[in-house]
Amino acid sequence: MEIQKSHRNEPVGCSFPKTQLVRAETDPTDIQDHRDPTVIHTAHPRCLIKDFEKRPSVIHLLEHPFIKQVHGKDMAFQRQLAKLIQTQQQSGSIAKTRYERMHTKRPYVLNTSENCCLDDDLVNLEVLDEDTIIHQLQTRYADLQIYTYVGDILIALNPFQNLSIYSPQFSKLYHGVKRSSNPPHIFASADAAYQGMVTFCKDQCIIISGESGAGKTESAHLIVQHLTFLGKANNRALREKILQVNPLVEAFGNACTVINDNSSRFGKYLEMMFTPTGAVMGAKISEYLLEKSRVIKQAVGEKNFHIFYYIYAGLHHHKKLSEYRLPENKPPRYIDNETGTVMKDIITKESYRRQFAAIQHCFRIIGFSSEEVHSVYRILAGILNTGNIEFTAISSKHQTDKSEVPNGEALENASALLSIGSEELQEALTSHCVVTRGETIIRTNTVDKAADVRDAMSKALYGRLFSWIVNRINTLLQPDKNICNAESGMNVGILDIFGFENFKRNSFEQLCINIANEQIQFYFNQHIFALEQMEYQSDGIDAALVTYEDNRPLLDTFLQKPMGLLSLLDEESRFPQATDQTLVDKFEDNLRSKYFWRPKGVELCFGIQHYAGKVLYNACGFLEKNRDTLPADIVVVLRTSENKLLQQLFSSPLTKTGNLAQSRARVTAASRSLPPQLNAGRIKVDTMEMMRHPEETTNMKRQTVASYFRYSLMDLLSKMVVGQPHFVRCIKPNDDREAMKFSRERVLMQLRYTGILETVSIRRQGYSHRILFEDFVKRYYYLAFKAHENPPATRQSCTSILEKAKLDKWVLGRTKVFLKYYHVEQLNLLLREVIGRVVIMQAYTKGWLGARRYRKVKIKREKSATCIQSAWRGYDARRKYQEIRIRRDEAAVCIQSAFKGYVVRKNYIAQKNSRNHELNRTQRETSSVTSSEDPEFRANHRLSDFHESRRSTGSEKYIGRKLRKTRRRCQQPKTLNSPEDSMYYNQVNGSPDHRGTKRKPRKLGQVKLLDGEDEYYRLLSAVDSIPEEDPSSRSPLTHQEVFFATS
Repeated sequence: MEIQKSHRNEPVGCSFPKTQLVRAETDPTDIQDHRDPTVIHTAHPRCLIKDFEKRPSVIHLLEHPFIKQVHGKDMAFQRQLAKLIQTQQQSGSIAKTRYERMHTKRPYVLNTSENCCLDDDLVNLEVLDEDTIIHQLQTRYADLQIYTYVGDILIALNPFQNLSIYSPQFSKLYHGVKRSSNPPHIFASADAAYQGMVTFCKDQCIIISGESGAGKTESAHLIVQHLTFLGKANNRALREKILQVNPLVEAFGNACTVINDNSSRFGKYLEMMFTPTGAVMGAKISEYLLEKSRVIKQAVGEKNFHIFYYIYAGLHHHKKLSEYRLPENKPPRYIDNETGTVMKDIITKESYRRQFAAIQHCFRIIGFSSEEVHSVYRILAGILNTGNIEFTAISSKHQTDKSEVPNGEALENASALLSIGSEELQEALTSHCVVTRGETIIRTNTVDKAADVRDAMSKALYGRLFSWIVNRINTLLQPDKNICNAESGMNVGILDIFGFENFKRNSFEQLCINIANEQIQFYFNQHIFALEQMEYQSDGIDAALVTYEDNRPLLDTFLQKPMGLLSLLDEESRFPQATDQTLVDKFEDNLRSKYFWRPKGVELCFGIQHYAGKVLYNACGFLEKNRDTLPADIVVVLRTSENKLLQQLFSSPLTKTGNLAQSRARVTAASRSLPPQLNAGRIKVDTMEMMRHPEETTNMKRQTVASYFRYSLMDLLSKMVVGQPHFVRCIKPNDDREAMKFSRERVLMQLRYTGILETVSIRRQGYSHRILFEDFVKRYYYLAFKAHENPPATRQSCTSILEKAKLDKWVLGRTKVFLKYYHVEQLNLLLREVIGRVVIMQAYTKGWLGARRYRKVKIKREKSATCIQSAWRGYDARRKYQEIRIRRDEAAVCIQSAFKGYVVRKNYIAQKNSRNHELNRTQRETSSVTSSEDPEFRANHRLSDFHESRRSTGSEKYIGRKLRKTRRRCQQPKTLNSPEDSMYYNQVNGSPDHRGTKRKPRKLGQVKLLDGEDEYYRLLSAVDSIPEEDPSSRSPLTHQEVFFATS
């Protein structure tokens, strides 16, 4: 993409470090109308130079204030710019060129081959010599293009400054794209390893090598960052934990040296674990050869491990120094230096406090509990207080070499922090037990011996604590079995090991570090040169052999048995009377190699011709450092500590590499974030179980640092050879650690001993990828054959695939296909394109099948819904009909009951009236005979006349009252409100009108109904009684009721 007539707030280039062609409109009217000419002129007038090689790179433009205005407004400005270019093209003011294509889908990626700079890869250089390579690297470094390819190998120059080319935006650029589409970058190497793992289902290994201070640690950080981005999983917390691993481990394992402020003092191999689909699921760290001697002593101009300064500054800031028994004015002896400015730096430097807060954040994110962190801080403070313990010699009648602790304050502080008894600690420091012929003899230590025991205890505490932290991280980051089995996943290993060192005074630590770098260089030579050329010869390939510097004889000088340097060192360490002088003499007598020499006039020195140059070593302290003895009395005392973590440190066995054995217990994802539940009592250790541990050595007393180192190299190589290697060569441009300074002599020396020139030659002439016919056809047959075909693994099938892919410069051997380093990438892109088309067809087919299946399911669901609705509606209708029928039956029964009651009452009244009429007539006839003047007779006569009149005039009202209220059987009668009721009640209960009868009068509750009335209630009980109505709400009689009453 190029920029045309941009406004002041619009971008003028892409945001990655590559020289771009920036074209600007030179019409003065346009410049005056759209932007300030002074700003553009002061920004970069060199943008108008016709020779694009001399134009500034985009990194220079991005650092200018004019460009920084567009930060965060990229997409809006791109749309404005596209619209502006379209308008100008329509007006005819701009001639279309091949550089004017706008990539709106991926705005920061240039996919055209024209924009790919051939100088990104040194293999493409026409003239191949040292001067050309140095000039190319220097030119690119001046443009802040610190990365350069040598085939599939990346060269990284340390810029000694922060570059804004590692943001997530750049991570998106280097995600599954062609390597030549973007400038060289560390993310490209990480993406190549990731894509190789996913494509070929094979473990990968990224090996970062270079001198101390060349930028290996930072490169490892960036690779982990990009791999975490590429392997995004649903578990965001896991990704955050992995990103926090390196800062935490480096705080405990890195230190400041004279040539590097953040030098790795241990070897680290980080394995990131991925699922078969490419999602990160865990991580594991393997640490090798921690420089424990730095805890007790540092060279001039160097410092102790970072964590001591971080914790001191953090505790001082939080006013907790007294809690950890650390002095506020004078620094502990282990971190003090010759300048006396340690406390001032701790108090004044803000970076120490920030790092302490960052370490606490790392502990919390990874999953350490607060109790564990507190125990770690107490052990670190205990180490610092242990260093302050001093000894003085005392004499007695029988002993003159006895030592004691004159000032018990430091001893008390260390004992309190380590949770052990001060008297037991003092006894273990000033004496030791010797078992001879079954007898235990206690011998006193001299002052020097007591100081050595104190320092050995401090080194053991720190070394085992560091191993415990690494093991705890591995436990918290191990894959969850519920997600994926660890055996079915794949790994990408990242090796970040201490770089080659050559100081003014080199000791035992530098010897081990340089031997490890020799081993890494040997692995590089074997993979790049030796194995490749051996396959040329075995498959009959006519390829020019490249001469390279083989360091195999030097490695044999170090590692062979029994006459190698390390074997001689172990042998001399077993002699109690051996000295450093006798060690050097033994080296001179037995090492018959051109790589070893002994300088004249210097007694305790010897020289080694390494692959990176000559190094002079001082043998003073070699034997003592190699023995690294820890008295058993110290171990016993520390095992009695009340601190559970400290008990665990000295109760767990050591592996063959000298590290603390990791617990075999596994945790699940649910318990991964929970603190460990430690037992209340002292941890019990099964000695036989410890001896049966698979990684523990069989004879711990005979192990030395050299033997640990040998096993460490073997373990490291066993991890590296499993995966496909990817090399990153870090180059140190100058020794002054200054930005933009390029020392040709210094860089040339590094290029020579790393074999970059030979690597360029073999990458240009050779074939870095050798694939068997069977694997090649199985992997790429989609490119030339149909999916259902099964082509044979023959030369013809391989030729068809290669011709179909339109590749050149390939060679077929007897059993393998020999390809250039860029052929595999092209084949993978073609295969990805074919698979992409297949996936699209599958997606459309699956979509059509899914749509058809959905339509069928939809129709079926509609029919089912209709059936369910029909059944429900029928059920609901039947239920409602049943309810209506029940109500109608109940209403009919009620009506029938009322009507039958009405008929029965009517008949009863008629019969009663007829009987009363006959009775009255009989009485009248009788009374007429006896006496016509009797008053009682006249009253009865009037009453009978009244009944007659009521029957003739008031029968309708009487019947209405009977219909309104029906008295149930055994119900108490209401108040007598009418003459008829009074008469009826008197007749039933034996009123005075019936005194002459034989019936006895009864009380109200003992009413005995007459025969006629019994018949009336018997008929009435067959139906339900009509409920009582409210007289106020009673409606007048209808015509039917009047008809019933009158009938």
